[in-house]
Amino acid sequence: MTGIIRRWPRLPKVVWLLGLTSLFTDASSEIIHAVLPLFLIGPLGATNLVVGLIDGAVEAVASVTKIYSGVLSDKIGKRKQLATLGYAFSALSKTLFPLADTPLLVFWGRFADRLGKGIRGAPRDALVADWTSPDIRGYAYGVRQAIDNVGAVIGPCLAILLLNIYVSDFSSILWWAVLPAILSVSIIGFGVQDAPKAAIPEARAQSVLGGSNLARLSRHFWLVMAAMAPLLAARCTEAFLILRANGLGVSLAWSPMAMVIMNAVAVPVTPLAGILSDKFGRRVVIAAGFLFLAVAHGALGAAKGPELVWIGSAFWGIHLGMTQGVFAALVSDHAAPELRGTAFGVFHLISGIAILVGSVLMGIGWDTLGPPVSHSIAVLCVIVSLPFFIRVTVPPK
Repeated sequence: MTGIIRRWPRLPKVVWLLGLTSLFTDASSEIIHAVLPLFLIGPLGATNLVVGLIDGAVEAVASVTKIYSGVLSDKIGKRKQLATLGYAFSALSKTLFPLADTPLLVFWGRFADRLGKGIRGAPRDALVADWTSPDIRGYAYGVRQAIDNVGAVIGPCLAILLLNIYVSDFSSILWWAVLPAILSVSIIGFGVQDAPKAAIPEARAQSVLGGSNLARLSRHFWLVMAAMAPLLAARCTEAFLILRANGLGVSLAWSPMAMVIMNAVAVPVTPLAGILSDKFGRRVVIAAGFLFLAVAHGALGAAKGPELVWIGSAFWGIHLGMTQGVFAALVSDHAAPELRGTAFGVFHLISGIAILVGSVLMGIGWDTLGPPVSHSIAVLCVIVSLPFFIRVTVPPK
């Protein structure tokens, strides 16, 4: 292990700036993500199903948008501009949450926020690949995601602090999420540049819907996406970590600690997972990551008090660290340079639909069968789906 990490590869400045942009955006989003489940279940009177439906539906919206933004970034070659537009749209959407007085307005705020995520996601991920060579790409995505996860630690920590200061004044807490969102737009707008045109082959002409580009993606790429979907359904939304903690006696102000633990664990794991995937292959690292997700669900299902919730959150963080950046590298490995935006759009679409299905089913399970049974079903989903993923992702000869 020491030999693997002795020499850290040198990364382009763009990777670090994109990571910093993600840090501030995630800090903003995680303040909201940590508070909204409590806001919805409490003052707004929503059910667990509504929480799962809102989170899953808006992620699916973001994923659909990523297909179009990915194709467009391949067509016009202006990935930075599209990504900046997405970050700006998300920043503006943050102003809706403090004004919400019904679950429907929360939904529209989340819809607008995730629409911005959809616009920026595929161009940003393709931009990382444009600036890096294949032998360090796993590490590059790992570093960007790790910096993102630092923001995801800062956000819930701020949420805990603000919940202790403002108690149940959710509106005042949510206004604080606007500031880091504005900072993120400034960083990408003034600091990030597109890769030189010579580094990226010209994309062939394609329709706005990208049908010709979709047809050019390899059969193996589509098989990998199909194998990935049922695994990601078991991930569902992390809002259920907060609800599980609160349901087992953790106070309103301290329930977001589940998110802090999850993301704090993910920070050091993510770049290391990227390096390991560069050396040993993507599928090995991803498969191990989903085994940790199964353990996390098992701990959360068995929990009788907060201790196992914290342990389950930590294992969930290991899972995220071992899969988020490595999935991005896996997609990049299976797409030609001129099709990277399209490939990331497809990946985000399929993952968004899978997480939507998983979140809705988890919400239904919580309201009808209870959390222990719901988490047990998620464990079963991982165990059944993982062999297919391992078989399909054997690199083509």
